[in-house]
Amino acid sequence: MVFVFNNHAFYDTPIAKVIRVEPGKSEEVTDTNGNSDRLFTQRMIAELKNGPYKGEQIHLENTYSLSKAFDQEHRAGDELFVHIAGQAEDSHVLAGDIEDVKRDYYMMGAFWLFLFVLTVVGKKKGLFAVLSLAINMAILVLAVELYVRTGVNLLLIAAGLAVLFTILSLLFLNGFNEKTYAAILSTLLGTAASLSVTLLVIRLTDGNGLHYEELQFLTRPYETVFLAGLFIGSLGAVMDVAITMSASVFELWEKNPRISMDALRTSGMDIGRDIMGTMTSILFFAYISGSIPMLILYFKNASPFGYTLSINLSLELARALSGGIGIVLTIPIGLYISMFFVRKKRAES
Repeated sequence: MVFVFNNHAFYDTPIAKVIRVEPGKSEEVTDTNGNSDRLFTQRMIAELKNGPYKGEQIHLENTYSLSKAFDQEHRAGDELFVHIAGQAEDSHVLAGDIEDVKRDYYMMGAFWLFLFVLTVVGKKKGLFAVLSLAINMAILVLAVELYVRTGVNLLLIAAGLAVLFTILSLLFLNGFNEKTYAAILSTLLGTAASLSVTLLVIRLTDGNGLHYEELQFLTRPYETVFLAGLFIGSLGAVMDVAITMSASVFELWEKNPRISMDALRTSGMDIGRDIMGTMTSILFFAYISGSIPMLILYFKNASPFGYTLSINLSLELARALSGGIGIVLTIPIGLYISMFFVRKKRAES
């Protein structure tokens, strides 16, 4: 945190810290379609924190709208990336334009809060979870770079990532033991089953009802990118259910080594049914929440209800349904694989 508050010298772009804000005028504007908005102007004096003009003051002007959809209001203390345009008129003070806001300390603060909570709740496993997340992020970046540079089949890359993410995440968190092996097998089989059902449905329906408008800026095949995203998206939900089923079955057996297989199966299915609804709801809310701004925009512009939902929610609903299928299929898969390992350990003992 100390570093990100004092790392201005590491940036090539000039950074200025706002020290005084003077409110300017406001005016009502109307575009060619008759939509009106109110614009506000701010005049600011900021101190440059890096570059050859470090320590000097600069005059900045900021215009923002009432909605603040593509702009924002600035306050004293904000640090801004600026472009130095030269001397202000009738003054020896510098003048410039605002390019962006320096936000790295917000990101670092959120990261430390995340790390603190994980450490307090998970202790050693929490730290391993952070390490696993960092490794998975690095692997994902390298995989995307490989795809962009070489054009390797993206679905094959996604399949390889699913295997790597599953093995690394579960081994880091739970170590080398039968519970981990059962969770790994359950995750891979559950993800494969989920994607197989989803692909079958898409092929049988010829993809009717799927709108790829949100991917329109891609220069790659839309469907391939979407299916690769399904791979990674389904993996998270399936992995969660797989480790829950595996941990539950092994916990029941360790607490009562004499428990019968029928009782273990019944208890495991009860646990699976309890988590099925909540996990499916989590997926639905996670995917749909990202579409709320676009839904509001479409409804604000009087777009038809059915058209708005189909355009903005088709891919999200497909992702949620694919993940939901994976959750439902992983419950029995995880249960019976875990029971297999329990039966094997019981025979060895």
